[in-house]
Amino acid sequence: MNYRGITSLLVAALFGLACPLSNAAFAEDLQAIAHPEQLGFDADRLERVTNAFQGYVDEGRLPGAVLLIARDGKVGYLQAFGYQDREKKIAMRPDSVFRIASMTKPIVSVAAMMLVEEGKLDLAAPVSQYLPEFKDIKVGVEKPDTNTGKAELVLEPQKRPMTVQDLMRHTAGLVYGQFGDAWIHKEYRAQNMMDWGQSLPEMITKLSRLPLAHQPGEVWEYSMATDVLGRVVEVVSGTTLDAFIEERITKPLNMTSTAFWVRSIDQDRVAEPQVDPTTGKRPPMPNLTAKPRWLSGGAGLVSTAADYLSFTNMLLNGGTGPDARLLSSATVRLMTADSLPPGLGYSERALTSMADLAPTPAAGQGFGLGFAVRTAAGRNPLPGSVGTYYWTAAFGPTFWVDPTERLIGIMMIQVPFADTGPYRRTIRYLAYQALLDRVE
Repeated sequence: MNYRGITSLLVAALFGLACPLSNAAFAEDLQAIAHPEQLGFDADRLERVTNAFQGYVDEGRLPGAVLLIARDGKVGYLQAFGYQDREKKIAMRPDSVFRIASMTKPIVSVAAMMLVEEGKLDLAAPVSQYLPEFKDIKVGVEKPDTNTGKAELVLEPQKRPMTVQDLMRHTAGLVYGQFGDAWIHKEYRAQNMMDWGQSLPEMITKLSRLPLAHQPGEVWEYSMATDVLGRVVEVVSGTTLDAFIEERITKPLNMTSTAFWVRSIDQDRVAEPQVDPTTGKRPPMPNLTAKPRWLSGGAGLVSTAADYLSFTNMLLNGGTGPDARLLSSATVRLMTADSLPPGLGYSERALTSMADLAPTPAAGQGFGLGFAVRTAAGRNPLPGSVGTYYWTAAFGPTFWVDPTERLIGIMMIQVPFADTGPYRRTIRYLAYQALLDRVE
């Protein structure tokens, strides 16, 4: 089957995921692909997306990509570029499977909010109510020794306990070891906190033995908080994180390729990074062809563009999927509102190196319960309406949802995080420049 045929089949499936229409309506909606202006896109301007990303592939900068732009639950643009595996000359497919790393966080956040809606989980409760290991954690503050002038770690009690809400908005006082050189970041690295060979309970035990980097609620720092949230989901639900997500989220949304490992039937669809010519090796990425011991709520899932569209469509539609309601619209509004309090501090990385990703007032953004949220029309270098929410991943995948424009963008790539910025920004610029002006 040629690419157009594969694309048509996938698009037809996507329409079935996107909205509860009759089978007869699917064929009618499929026409929107041939005429994207019906969705408010300029077809000629959409070609700029194709030209830009094909150029990246031809230049050898990007091994391949799957790009998807949807509006009102219908796909206006879907294209697979380049190679699923450049070295093996395997072409990229629209249904290729990607490690989505931190795009796992919104899915685990939805899982937690489902438990909140059932009255089983309290956002305002201390994390220690569900994970007793966290009850007496101290805060580690580096202060200069009065005699030597060298920094020493001073342990202080928490002013207030970290809450479940803190986990979801990254104000719990936790960190990622790779994103800093303070004592606590180095200790995360020394303890190998990102060890794929550990179990989730083992990770929690290790983490609970380390001090917090900040007082809970006082500083936003991107962190392993969603991994902790994943364990909370397990304890509260009484089932494993993978089982909960499969039964409650991916099955109802027909996300058949989304899991914590690549099922055997999908292993011929796994996208790989290309070899770095300076090292002669592929950039390190986890091998998820078998079930890992660590079910990382912060970075562990694999998925496809089609699957993630089903998930984001559910959010855009106020928590409703094609066959079931996962969340109430009120809960989705809470998740997608800025939850960061005034006067909050920010990690050095958020202030200096996160650029358009930073959830800071200077960047015109905040952070909700699971993703960043746009709070100002300007300031940020990327286009998007106030209220747009999004996140991006260490290996390059990114998504955004613009409720005002009813617009969803998804980019699936596998490249080292340091190289992802230009692609993330290009797909956003080119998606918005292709929108036609609304007729009032």
